[in-house]
Amino acid sequence: MKNKFIKTAFLLGAVLNFTACTDLELEETDSIFREDSGGGFSGVSDVPSALANNYNAIRDQLNTQENLYALQEVTTDEMLVPTRGTDWGDNGLWRSLHQHTWDPNHQFLLNSWNNNNRNVFNLSEIIAPESNANPQQIAEAKFLRAFSMFWVMDLFGQVPFRGVDEGADVDPGVMTRSEAFDFIMTDLTDALPDLRSAGPGAEANFATKAAAHYLLAKLYLNKHIYLSNAQTAPEDMNMVIEHVDEIAALGFGLQSGFFELFKPAVDSETIWYTNTGVGSRIWNGLHYNQGVPGQEAGGWNGFATLAEFYDLFEGPEDSNHPDVGQEERRGFVPVEGTRVGEGDGYFAGGKDDDGDGFVDGSYIGLGFLFGQQYNLDGSMTETRSGAPLFYTKELPGLVGNPENSGIRVLKYHPSNGAYAEHMILFRYADAHLMKAEAIMRGGSSSETALELVNELRELRMASPLTNLAEQDMLDERGRELYNEMWRRQDLIRFGQFTEEWAYKPESGEFRTLFPIPTTALTSNPNLTQNEGY
Repeated sequence: MKNKFIKTAFLLGAVLNFTACTDLELEETDSIFREDSGGGFSGVSDVPSALANNYNAIRDQLNTQENLYALQEVTTDEMLVPTRGTDWGDNGLWRSLHQHTWDPNHQFLLNSWNNNNRNVFNLSEIIAPESNANPQQIAEAKFLRAFSMFWVMDLFGQVPFRGVDEGADVDPGVMTRSEAFDFIMTDLTDALPDLRSAGPGAEANFATKAAAHYLLAKLYLNKHIYLSNAQTAPEDMNMVIEHVDEIAALGFGLQSGFFELFKPAVDSETIWYTNTGVGSRIWNGLHYNQGVPGQEAGGWNGFATLAEFYDLFEGPEDSNHPDVGQEERRGFVPVEGTRVGEGDGYFAGGKDDDGDGFVDGSYIGLGFLFGQQYNLDGSMTETRSGAPLFYTKELPGLVGNPENSGIRVLKYHPSNGAYAEHMILFRYADAHLMKAEAIMRGGSSSETALELVNELRELRMASPLTNLAEQDMLDERGRELYNEMWRRQDLIRFGQFTEEWAYKPESGEFRTLFPIPTTALTSNPNLTQNEGY
């Protein structure tokens, strides 16, 4: 009889806090294994349900401001989580990410390690011949396995791998970064012919040819990092261009209306999305007094960006209210709410669930919320103590912050629902910029990198660039893709991840990889700790 269940043992170490010792007694030998029924692995009994469960697992893992999201964003110059009184202190959990002082006991590292390695094992069971999955099911499982293994490789530099027929008494083998890179490339290449050929639409919620081409382009663009090569190879950059062109051939392309892309609707840019809630992307930075129907209590008043990152955007330094000459991607802070049926622009035609005559949340800005915030009637929003809620550029530090310090970031907007379910994972504008970067790094194309970048800038209502250096490309990726979980990877590729920035000193180059979690090292002797930890 086929096994209907698998056992997953996540060695979360309930007794392990962020400063706990590593003298642990462990009963299992790795973070994941299958409970042996005595007859060996005989396949997954219900492949469609198992595949759906794996999609749901990935969606659940992304439905948080912690773990992978925090590792990709809070470790960069794009995001920080300052302590405000006792709020967001969390024993230094967030501060250590921004300052690059994390250690192998950091909970987000362990969670990310376990989540993605569990995904890889569960998907391997679907792929195994014993499960008799059809070609499309195998292709989707291989894409999802490649996606999860990609993050383990990217974050940790080595990947444990357990065969589906190996029990808890077998220590998993460990792939080097280059071996994992080859494994992921093989999975994606094998999957491509049998994935659905879908363009923009509802099917973008699943693994498709376009999503596989995107991830292949991402791999080729970063190949020199993963394989520790000194520089990019022109043939790899040509592969980036080829895969991006394949995405375009499937019907994807740039679209005007930057913030409209983050509404739960079909657009030409969204290559892959998941229907997990985007509430953590909305509420983690908004003030307690900024709420909408479904979240009347307001935001959580944590996440903010650095003044230096905000200054990358075109527009006046002292104001970000509507129509002051800023580029579209910087957004704006409304001076009052939008009445239903009377407005134009982003909030035109919006819903009014509370029946007050105003579009829900239309007094809350878009993009970067800087300066005085306002209520629906145009009066000033206040802090809990009654002072004007004025978001400042500067912070006193990572600790000792008042309620209003730091510019807030809002790409998904609560006017579309307090917890709307439409999170973009892969977007064509990123692919477009990957192609431009590949051309800049030696790839062959009839187009120039500058032409492609200016095509995007024109669409986003920004002035054209007259030349394009590496710093310009990195800055453009920051302006377009902020808050989409690519900043850490971009900074590493451009050699800037360990540099000094506000509230962070220069850090060692070993910080481009995270440490293997302590419990993983203890449970699997085939793993070795990364250099520097």
